[in-house]
Formats: sequence, structure tokens, C-alpha cells
Amino acid sequence: MEISQIIPHIEALIFASEKPLQTEEVVELVNNALGFIEDRASAEQVGAAIEGIREKYATDFYAFELKQSGGGWQFLTKAQYHKTVALLNGEKFLKRLSTAALETLAIIAYKQPITKSEIESIRGVNCDYAVQKLLEKDLVIIAGRNENAVGKPLIYATSKSFMDYFGINSADELPRINEVLMEELVKATVMNPDVSQASQEDDMEQHLDSSSKIDVESEISEIEINPSTTQASENTEL
Repeated sequence: MEISQIIPHIEALIFASEKPLQTEEVVELVNNALGFIEDRASAEQVGAAIEGIREKYATDFYAFELKQSGGGWQFLTKAQYHKTVALLNGEKFLKRLSTAALETLAIIAYKQPITKSEIESIRGVNCDYAVQKLLEKDLVIIAGRNENAVGKPLIYATSKSFMDYFGINSADELPRINEVLMEELVKATVMNPDVSQASQEDDMEQHLDSSSKIDVESEISEIEINPSTTQASENTEL
């Protein structure tokens, strides 16, 4: 089967799907759709077709692109058009999680699987409401129970919707905490973003030079002695 034959079918399937489609699902769906053709599409052919589609929509001519997120393939609007799409969706698009919910979600994402008591131990506050909201939004799921803990508490993990929401395929793709902290540290050292780094360094050198001059002058003034006082002291010692 020619790849050109299956590309339009793959585009239609991914476009119409309400959830990300895995490559294996696409292979099965394409072969079911083209069942009247004896030559079935292979996983390699479908993979090559998907790569061709991805390259096609990666050009600047299109406002959306084919991306692998949430464990499968889907068409997503490119980042530079998010504000434009926000005008269409209004408040629903701009609605965000609360700080408490974000903190709780971050802990679950990086520490999963984790119990609610462990989350509360890290945050230092009760997390019942935040966890409940995350469950309602399908960003986290109940992954089972901790059989080794007292009372066998529920354990929580991130969901496929979480991966889809953040455009990743697994928790391994989350940014490392030390990388995030390093970025924040670098940002904190910027004194004035409107002034070039060279200008800031020159100002710093001038400040250090002036400070050095002041220190030297103060030291000189401290050791400067009145000649008459010196003479009197010498006579006294003699």
C-alpha cells in the first residue's frame, strides 16, 4: 500500500478524535477503514505517514500542528495563536487552577504515587479540598492503596488528561526541579532588565572603585597625626 493512500485517512482520524490516538490505534483504524484493499498498512508505513503529516503542518503556513502528547497524536493550535483562541473561548479558556491546587498537583506529579497524608506533610496544610478539585478536573487519579501503610490509604497519581493538558507523554518529561530552581536563581540576579549587562558591569566597577577610594581616604585620615602632638609624645617618652 502506498503511503500517499493512507495519509488522508490518518489526518481525518486524528482530526476527528476526541482523544489522542496512539500509533497502534491508527494502524488498526486505517486497516479497518481500508478493509476492501488486500494490502494492509504496516506500523512502519503508518509511522512514516504520521511523520510526513507532522512535517507538513510544522511549516509557518498552518496555525496548528501535529504533536504527540497525552500518550498519542493530536492536532494542537500553535503556541503563538493561544491568545487568539482565548478570545473565542473566553473565560473558560482563561480559567486557571488556584495556588493551592497547583502546589498539590506539582507534589503529586513529582512524588507519585503518593498518599494524601504525605502531600499534607510536604505542604504543611490540609489538602482535602485541593485533591478533590484535582480529581474533579481529571488531572489526578486514585491509583490504588498503599498496602504497607496503616489503614491502607489511597494513593494518587497524575492522569492522561494531565499529560494532555501539559503537552507531555509521561512524568519523565517534566522539567527537573534543579533546572527550575536554577532558572529562578538566574532571574533573581538580574538587577535591571532594561539595562545591558555591560552597562551594569561598568556601574558595578565604578561603585567598587569609589568605595575603595572612600575606604583608603578614611584609613589615611585615621593614621594622619598632628605634628605638635607627635613631638609632645616623643618628649614624654624621653
